[in-house]
Amino acid sequence: MPWTPLHSQLHQCLIDQPLLPSGANILLAVSGGQDSLCLGQLLCDLQSRWQWQLAVAHCDHGWAQDAGIADRVAQVADRWMLAFHCETTTNLPETEAAAREWRYQSLIRIAQTTGSTYIVTAHTQTDRAETLLYNLIRGAGADGLCAMSWQRQLTPEISLIRPLLEINRLQTGKFCQEYQLPVWEDNYNHDLKYARNRLRLEIMPQLAADFNPQVESHLANTAELLRADVEYLESLARDCYQQAVDEQSVIVGEVCISCNRVILQSIPLSLQRRVIRQFLTKALGKMPTFSQIEDTIPLINAPNRTRTSTFSHGLAAEVAGKWIVVH
Repeated sequence: MPWTPLHSQLHQCLIDQPLLPSGANILLAVSGGQDSLCLGQLLCDLQSRWQWQLAVAHCDHGWAQDAGIADRVAQVADRWMLAFHCETTTNLPETEAAAREWRYQSLIRIAQTTGSTYIVTAHTQTDRAETLLYNLIRGAGADGLCAMSWQRQLTPEISLIRPLLEINRLQTGKFCQEYQLPVWEDNYNHDLKYARNRLRLEIMPQLAADFNPQVESHLANTAELLRADVEYLESLARDCYQQAVDEQSVIVGEVCISCNRVILQSIPLSLQRRVIRQFLTKALGKMPTFSQIEDTIPLINAPNRTRTSTFSHGLAAEVAGKWIVVH
């Protein structure tokens, strides 16, 4: 098959962004849909230029409508002359959240078995736009609006890479037709009981028709702009955290984690929120809720002994002189 504009676009993207270095050991997640087949073919065609080691992974949910798809993906992997790995489960709840969590854990296990340091998924510009809108409706802040980024760390050794974030679903569909790739039409993608399907099939087309035909690319561009801003703010917040937080302080004879509120008083609210979030994550052992962060923010300027309502495990944040402590 000829070298297509999509080959050139992805090749240049990988040059511009250090996503998949030459010689990388890559596990390609293939669902059988058009996006993952498109990405798989592109990476196979680029393999000789980048000297990658590629393998295919498929996650079989064990749902009735998925019957036969694993065999189809295995055949495609054989066509690409790549090793094929599959994990199957039973009794998995038919929810987006449960399926997504199980898939990522399965991909990590396969990557560890194969020695792959990169897991590559076929999320597209279309997915990025839908994710921004979905998270906006749910009340997410800037971090949630840019949640679908080019890469993120799944474990200290394994990175998740999304190299198709500048390519949309129309492009991947056309590419699959040109290459005559055997796309699996997943019936779950048309089931409107799933919120993301309603967003994809009803809301996004309506926005394009009534407001802006380029809504998809514009939302994706917004996510990319927010990503850069969030990365910058997070780097500043980490620096502030190092200055303000003592993870093994002794206050009133008690060993606890504490935060110097005098330092926090000198920084903007956006950074205060981020430092408090990091502080509470360490203190509580899990990500705090929005309300827990907002309950703690007033302590930065509150009188001594002011405290929040009780968090989980009977913990609370309290003002102790220049410190905010969690105990």
